[in-house]
Amino acid sequence: MRRILLIFSLLLITTSHYYSQTPESRKPQKKTLSAQSKKAGAFIDVNAPGYPETDFSPLQLVKDVLISSGTNTCLVPNVSNATVTPNLPVTNNNRSWGYFHRGTTNFPFKDGIILSTGFARNAGNTGLPGTLSDNNTGGSDPDLAAAIGVSGTLTNAAVLEFDFVPTTSQIKFNYLLASEEYTGSFPCSYADAFALLLRPVAGGPYVNMAVLPGGAGPVSVTNIRPEIPGSCGAANPTYFGGFNTANIETNFYGRTVPLTATATVVPGQAYHFKMVVADFGPFGADSSYDTAVFLEGGSFNIGVELLDNTGATLPDEINVCDKVPTVLTASVNDPIMTFQWFYGTTPIPGATTNTITAIEPGVYTVEVSVPGNPCPGKASITINGGTTPLGQNATYLLCSTPDITTFDLNGAKPLMSPTPNATFHFYENLADAQAKNNAFITNVANYNGTDGQILYVVISDGGFCSVLVELTLHREVTPVAGLLPDRIRVCAGETVTLTASGGVTYEWVNFSGSGNTQTVPVYQTTTFEVYAIGTKGCKSLQPARFTVEVIPAVSTTLQDVEMCIGDSLVLDAGAGDNYSYLWSTGATTQTITVTELGIYKVIIKNGICQNEFTVKVHGAASPYITNLNYENNTLTVTAANPTINNISVNLEYSVDGVLWQDSNVFTGLLDNTNYTVRVRSKGTSCAGSIEFFTLQISNIITPNQDGVNDVLDLTSLTGFKNFNGSIYDRYGVEVFRFTKETPIWNGTVGGKKLPTATYWYKFNFEYSKSKTQMNRSGWIMLKNRE
Repeated sequence: MRRILLIFSLLLITTSHYYSQTPESRKPQKKTLSAQSKKAGAFIDVNAPGYPETDFSPLQLVKDVLISSGTNTCLVPNVSNATVTPNLPVTNNNRSWGYFHRGTTNFPFKDGIILSTGFARNAGNTGLPGTLSDNNTGGSDPDLAAAIGVSGTLTNAAVLEFDFVPTTSQIKFNYLLASEEYTGSFPCSYADAFALLLRPVAGGPYVNMAVLPGGAGPVSVTNIRPEIPGSCGAANPTYFGGFNTANIETNFYGRTVPLTATATVVPGQAYHFKMVVADFGPFGADSSYDTAVFLEGGSFNIGVELLDNTGATLPDEINVCDKVPTVLTASVNDPIMTFQWFYGTTPIPGATTNTITAIEPGVYTVEVSVPGNPCPGKASITINGGTTPLGQNATYLLCSTPDITTFDLNGAKPLMSPTPNATFHFYENLADAQAKNNAFITNVANYNGTDGQILYVVISDGGFCSVLVELTLHREVTPVAGLLPDRIRVCAGETVTLTASGGVTYEWVNFSGSGNTQTVPVYQTTTFEVYAIGTKGCKSLQPARFTVEVIPAVSTTLQDVEMCIGDSLVLDAGAGDNYSYLWSTGATTQTITVTELGIYKVIIKNGICQNEFTVKVHGAASPYITNLNYENNTLTVTAANPTINNISVNLEYSVDGVLWQDSNVFTGLLDNTNYTVRVRSKGTSCAGSIEFFTLQISNIITPNQDGVNDVLDLTSLTGFKNFNGSIYDRYGVEVFRFTKETPIWNGTVGGKKLPTATYWYKFNFEYSKSKTQMNRSGWIMLKNRE
């Protein structure tokens, strides 16, 4: 176990107050035990069976109980000449010295050595009848009298003395004083006292180590007491541990707090130690009320301790976060001493002074050697390392609803720290957070916080490294969004103004902007949505929704049309839901009949929308014939089909102007007959016509005078204007020319028969009415007999 050193000033101030007391008033009073004090284990154990230390000699008690390193064989030759006064043996049940153990009580010291002005065993073990007013046969002690500096009589002195050789320049031990004198007004005048006296063995005056800090004087009942109402004021009450009115832990009525004695020594030099406690009587010898001193086991340290950079003694282990440099200093620093620091078991190169700065976690040890002493003084400390999580102040908002009324603080953790696996403790009070006590909030998932409340949050790594941040709570009722347009049914492209309600600002789903109104054109039926945002930023759980219906656009089937002059035409505006009509003619019907070419307008309404449509009635173009084909008494007519508004018009045909048919094919016509072929748009009077001669020419002539195909006769064409033509041999030489006067070719030229061969013909004529020029060509076989 690492030695711990606390240094107090060795100053002495004694203040005594005396009040008139008579010996008769000091008669011991019988104690009344409480029910609690009668329970087993309510008192400490003193010289009790079952503890090996009960049978220890004074030397063993000093070495193996009082000295912290008593088991170290290096210390055996350094402690000697241990004696007690009165010199009663271990076997004496009424001895004034011995061993104590706190057992199951809350006594401040686990175990140690007791010196009593009475019988040591009566300090604990059980609640005894009567009082602690035993005579241990000890007398006065002039050294104690000199140390406390009061006039009066000391009796029943109990003394423990021994010699020792320190390996350090400082020594210390812990103790407390308990006394029956803490009864009534006795603390005002009965200065039962304790002194811890130290001097070199070679000679010199004693120095009392058992003094209060800051020059507050010796350790005695009159110098450490609370206020005694009506008798005396308080003296150093900070060091008074309290009254033991229930007689629990010990049988004494009161005691001091644990105290520490320290002294500066020369390493390697022999010292004599004298511990003495005695009763004090202001009017003479008095042993009516006993007093004892309890020396804490393991607290007498004659070795080395480690100090921090302020000079405070460090414990066995310390926690250091983020590898912050830690200054470690050995409690001794004498020029005759040598030092060596170790990290674990490995010597640290160059670390040979009494101070080192530790960075890495681990075990650090210093060995301090004194010339001539083979056993170095040692002190060790374990530095536990950790990492401080990242942390920052944050604000956490609760948007309350009828179902959600409390904060789930778990949701605030990512706002305060991004460190994985960090531990969070939430505190309502800053002092609790700074103390990191157990007063943190346990219902973090259901905390009923208030608006503006500040919580103090300790964020740790799960160990000892932590950062303190503030979490400001805000809360507001979650808003409920509303939405209302100025129109719920519109025509496509019309503008609608939407007005939101329920929030301070708004989040529109369909478009940007945070105001409470939006004005937008609507082209199709649309559902608009908006969230309401509260003052602190709470957003409505659901958006407000409203659907603006776009009424189908007013439409019409009207198209520009063509009409033959003299005809009539029906204009149909088309049907639709709730349609009403107003024509430029004044008509209010869906259809009107027109007989004149021109522009007509109609306004169509459906109760929401309206539109004006214009239709033009043009003069219709007559169809016309583009080709005629006649074969085998069948005429096929091809005509150009006019369109109105890109819509083809159905045609009908006639060859006599009386009978009309849908088919463009006429059968059973006569050959070599002149016909007027007509075509018109069906249902109209728009017609086109052309003259056509059903010319039929044989492609062979045999001029043998048998009356069959003897000649090529074009006499039927002589009635047409501009009739002419020619016959050509295969070399393109004209062999015959047709005229109105010579329309017949008999296979001769100049009266001479032409040889049998294939000849080409070509002739032209013009229709009288249409002035259409007709051209005809082909071949003909001439067979002449020689």
